[in-house]
Amino acid sequence: MDGYQAQVAPARVGPAGRRKIHVPAVTARRVAPVVEGAALAGLFLYLYAPVLGGLVHQWRTDPNYSHGFLVPVISAYLVWERRRALRSVPRRTSAWGYPVLVGGLAMLVAGEAAAFGYPGRLSLPVTLAGLILLLGGPALLRVLAFPLTYLVFMLPLPVPLFVGIAFPLQLLAASLATTALDLAGVPVFREGNIINLAYTRLEVVEACSGIRSLISLLALAVIYAYVSQRGWWRRGLVVLSAVPIALLTNALRIAATGVLAHTVGMAAAMGFYHTFSGWLIFMLALSMLVAAGAVLARVGRPAVVP
Repeated sequence: MDGYQAQVAPARVGPAGRRKIHVPAVTARRVAPVVEGAALAGLFLYLYAPVLGGLVHQWRTDPNYSHGFLVPVISAYLVWERRRALRSVPRRTSAWGYPVLVGGLAMLVAGEAAAFGYPGRLSLPVTLAGLILLLGGPALLRVLAFPLTYLVFMLPLPVPLFVGIAFPLQLLAASLATTALDLAGVPVFREGNIINLAYTRLEVVEACSGIRSLISLLALAVIYAYVSQRGWWRRGLVVLSAVPIALLTNALRIAATGVLAHTVGMAAAMGFYHTFSGWLIFMLALSMLVAAGAVLARVGRPAVVP
């Protein structure tokens, strides 16, 4: 073969005349981290299998947390977005990972022993942070801090905290909806979370408190603020704006239901309308959030002179 000269490594002959074939060695420095990482990942999945299974089950069965399926996907995308920084960041093991890791595992044990498993669920990002700090060091943890923190949005709130937030929201939603109905000229009288109309009455139950849209809108607001705003104060304002937007749009939905029940009948306000109005109001809230972000993004920019 012209221009090409094959080079064959000479075979070594052992004492008994047997030939030893030379195989390129793979350094232990490259194999050890892969094996160590795979072992830790397997151990992590084994320890957290009950926690992950419980989360998936609640995401499937509880409408308040159906957005939980999207949170790990968004977090994974945020990690992928940082791929260049992850390649260049220096990786150094840190002994500070041990106390963080031990703290996360202690929370996992406490969650298994407690009446409700929220400490065990909250330990999931804490344990991940400990592993990252232990294997990669503080620099790697800083790069992954935001995607890791965002995982908190996939964790359902503890039941006592959920009830403690939902009931005041029920009263607030009923109060705001009553004010809107009064301004619209609809005869209305409120008793707690009960809205009395001329021919019927509406009860603002837990599902209508607005906590579902508030949680989902906050999770979206954090991502939207991160990608659309520069500066933490702008991002913070966008996230905070999600709270009044969710509350006002939910009250608008209840008021619209009251108007429909008063003018057409209670049957027209239930069924398809009730389900469809939920999606419609949430899209309205999301549009208002985007509009608020667009306004804040222009604040502080120099004016363009034609």
